[in-house]
Amino acid sequence: MGCTSGGGQPAPSVSEDPGALHVSIERLATVDHPLAIAIRRGDPTIYVAEKTGAVVAIRDGTVGRTPVLDLSKGVSVGGEQGLLGLAFSPDGRYLYVNYTDLDGDTRVAGYEMHGDRAVPASRRQLLFVDQPYDNHNGGDLVFGPDGDLYIGLGDGGSAGDPHDNGQSLGTLLGKMLRIEPTPTGAKPYRVPAGNPFVNDGDARPEIWAYGLRNPWRYSFDPATGDLWIADVGQGAWEEIDRLAAGSPAGANLGWNLLEGTHRYDGAAPPGAVPPVYEYSHSEGCTVIGGAVYRGSAIPALGGWYVFADFCTGALQAIRLDADGAVAHTDLGVSLPNVSSFGAGPDGELYVTSLDGRVYRLTRG
Repeated sequence: MGCTSGGGQPAPSVSEDPGALHVSIERLATVDHPLAIAIRRGDPTIYVAEKTGAVVAIRDGTVGRTPVLDLSKGVSVGGEQGLLGLAFSPDGRYLYVNYTDLDGDTRVAGYEMHGDRAVPASRRQLLFVDQPYDNHNGGDLVFGPDGDLYIGLGDGGSAGDPHDNGQSLGTLLGKMLRIEPTPTGAKPYRVPAGNPFVNDGDARPEIWAYGLRNPWRYSFDPATGDLWIADVGQGAWEEIDRLAAGSPAGANLGWNLLEGTHRYDGAAPPGAVPPVYEYSHSEGCTVIGGAVYRGSAIPALGGWYVFADFCTGALQAIRLDADGAVAHTDLGVSLPNVSSFGAGPDGELYVTSLDGRVYRLTRG
């Protein structure tokens, strides 16, 4: 792996499979088409976003009878649409969701939590983004170590990014955004002063990074602060990107000029940040991210980024060594229709399948 065709910067070389690192899984619960996992400060509950529009709570392996939030009457569910992401504010007082409305457009909204339920009347819309097509919505939501909310949006859909959204700084599509929600302010959010394009009149100030096709799950490593992004490829290559903590904002991840490290529609943009790992469609079809394991139940897995491919179902892991080489291993477990990963309140790693099941990774 790690081919460098197309004029992009080379991805790190991949070392031999370490071989002995295998895991097992145990079923935690069954819900309706789970797409995302979130946790709340001081709360042992695992919260899950169902594609059909509800946020449900799993406590001690039991799914709560009443949803934490039910948006099912206002959510489109065709294809890649639905309730796509959720996150709690760092203090746990607010729940934020990302979904496609009945017109297929992206909405990000926040709700005040009262006990273990969201208060529907407290709804505050943060963001509306017109979606030109019904695919490539991204949809994940994650609060970073800086306390800001990161919103990943796909390029708007169709195929090949026909509107060149990935490289355009004038649109939010094909971007990683960073905002600071203001639950009681005059405006729903502020743009952090450190965002890279706040002084560029031709760019959207919310943009943190660009050149994304469809970031399907991203996460911060709790030990290092590095941001890991699984970006779904077009027709040939899947990629995993890593933006190291402390690196300059405004990274260009290359799409649609590059697909992974490979030329797609033009010359490689100057300074494009290459993926740390890529694989071809001879090995899978859609990358599903992904989190760096920092739990205690599987010591050998510590520091490895765990991900899967939607078509093969194989759970895999990579580790970026100090010299830049990438170790890769198959974890010995396969699941149908893997849809997401997330760290639980216990620090252990959970994985969801569109068949409804939520699993916890355990020692093999």
